[in-house]
Amino acid sequence: MTNLTVNGVSHTLAIDPSTPLLYALRNQLELNGAKFGCGLGQCGACTVLVDDQPVFGCLTPVAACAGRKVRTIESLGAQAKPGALQAAFIKHQAAQCGYCIAGMVMRAQALLEKNPHPTDAQIRTHMEPNLCRCGTHMRILGAIREVAQKTTPASQK
Repeated sequence: MTNLTVNGVSHTLAIDPSTPLLYALRNQLELNGAKFGCGLGQCGACTVLVDDQPVFGCLTPVAACAGRKVRTIESLGAQAKPGALQAAFIKHQAAQCGYCIAGMVMRAQALLEKNPHPTDAQIRTHMEPNLCRCGTHMRILGAIREVAQKTTPASQK
């Protein structure tokens, strides 16, 4: 048995501890936002947050997540409405096929939670592990920039 806390909900799963987190999320918990892309941690379609850090769900065994906080794209919207980052991705038409978007949003979310006002260089460096085969990288960067610019610095709150 493996205990996982996903999107604030505790789950006990009868699953092999070496099973990739992605499979547990999709097959046991029916959270299908994270996608299987390459299975090698090279594309980022499976990116989720574990203790607020982006990880490749296809490479991370569920045993490594026990006692830690796992968040998926499903955690970002409220009452079926997109969160600020998701809304910016929609506004900027950052998705073509949409396959990479959940991973992109989760990686961007981790960055903005850690650094609400990143520079362009910081955004590019942070987002580099995630690939978009459709080539919407500039739109993705624009969406992230927009959210970063709208965020009120802590000193002004």
